[in-house]
Amino acid sequence: MNITELKSEGLKKEYKVSIPAQDVAKKLDEKLTSISKNIKLPGFRPGKAPKSMLKQKYNASLMSDVLEEMVNAASENVISEKKLRPAVLPGIKVTSFGEGKDIEFEMNVEVLPEIKLNDVSALSLEKQMAEVPAEEVEKALGYLAKSRRETQKVEADRASVKGDTVVIDFIGSVDGVEFKGGKGNNYPLELGSGAFIPGFEDQLIGKKAGEKVDVKVKFPENYHAKDLAGKDSVFAVEIKELRETKDVKIDDDFAKSLGEKSLDDLKEKISARIKNDYEAASRMKLKRQLLDALDKEYNFEVPQSLVDAEYKGIMAQYEQAKKYNQLDESEKSKSEDELFSEYKDIAVRRVKLGLVLSEIGKEAKVNIEPDDINKAIMNEARKYPGQEKAVFDYYLKNKNAVEALKAPVFEEKIIDYIISKAKVADKIISVEELYTFDDDVKPAKKTAKKSAKAEEAKETEKEEKKTTKKAAKKSA
Repeated sequence: MNITELKSEGLKKEYKVSIPAQDVAKKLDEKLTSISKNIKLPGFRPGKAPKSMLKQKYNASLMSDVLEEMVNAASENVISEKKLRPAVLPGIKVTSFGEGKDIEFEMNVEVLPEIKLNDVSALSLEKQMAEVPAEEVEKALGYLAKSRRETQKVEADRASVKGDTVVIDFIGSVDGVEFKGGKGNNYPLELGSGAFIPGFEDQLIGKKAGEKVDVKVKFPENYHAKDLAGKDSVFAVEIKELRETKDVKIDDDFAKSLGEKSLDDLKEKISARIKNDYEAASRMKLKRQLLDALDKEYNFEVPQSLVDAEYKGIMAQYEQAKKYNQLDESEKSKSEDELFSEYKDIAVRRVKLGLVLSEIGKEAKVNIEPDDINKAIMNEARKYPGQEKAVFDYYLKNKNAVEALKAPVFEEKIIDYIISKAKVADKIISVEELYTFDDDVKPAKKTAKKSAKAEEAKETEKEEKKTTKKAAKKSA
């Protein structure tokens, strides 16, 4: 085999490879010998047909197999001999091939850059943390109690007010024609909840049980059902019943109804959950700080093929978000040229950091163990209370899904390794600062509500398991 370098520009290499005709003929002869043992031709016993006849009958298909096998083997030899580390599969172009001729092909390949790693112990990072204020626990308790409130039928002859729940039958129509999905019976609607399209609930305030109301509303322009978006509609509504909310007293009995021993125990659990939320945010900020530091520390050419693939993925997410009107305000405020330029920079950064982290992991001998994957699957299952079995079954039956977990798990293990070696100083900050990830974005304090929802999900799961295991299995 003869290898000639045609081009070497940065990370892109191109070679011309020639495989001697005699090697091709030898390989073809081996193929013929191999199939002759099982081939039966008219007038000959199995394995006794002349090679000349076999060659005449099977030469074309065998030559195709020989070409594929020899080109694949030769390209692997080029990679090994030239000590290349391909970023993606090499491109192959056969330029000469035929019986009695050399196989000639051109191979272009983009390689991974050589990265000289710096000592990670020289990195200085700051771990920002927030303490759990007592008022956050009280807010979470409030959200939790609100979510557990019950309603009772209003016996008095009074009109509905904001906060009441009306039990309604309704039929929606556009231009006098009932539309699909616009009908409901005995639907409990809390007035002021914003559960229905804007303006709907407002028109039911001040009404009494037994009244019939034509609610006139316009569907939002970005409504998910495109055939209804922006259209005027009328809902024929009958108020079947009026119910008022009964506040829940936050005491030991309330805590016991959620499976806890006392109110103090419940508060401790909520505090622990909020703390876990804070720690997750702290970890996110520390990781971003670390990645920013690595981004500044390293400067090298990245493989364009990997950047193109990453950019393609980002654009697919953008098109999906755009289709369903899920772009955030910062994206909506920019032109596509600005956005796409930013996305290209993001793609380069991701590839660059991915290569750096991979090299650090390789040097540190970071490996993924089965227990790491099991923990990752457990974490995924926790996101779906009551449906853990369904999540486990999904990963048990879907090897591709398990493979998809490996990359983020590997990255997190490398991040943990770097943090364990770097100089990390703790700093206590406010909750607002903890949840501020961009300098130009105002902090959003949502921890109490988030923790309350988590607490509610957990307790709902407990109750389901206590009341009926069959229901839990059906849900899973």
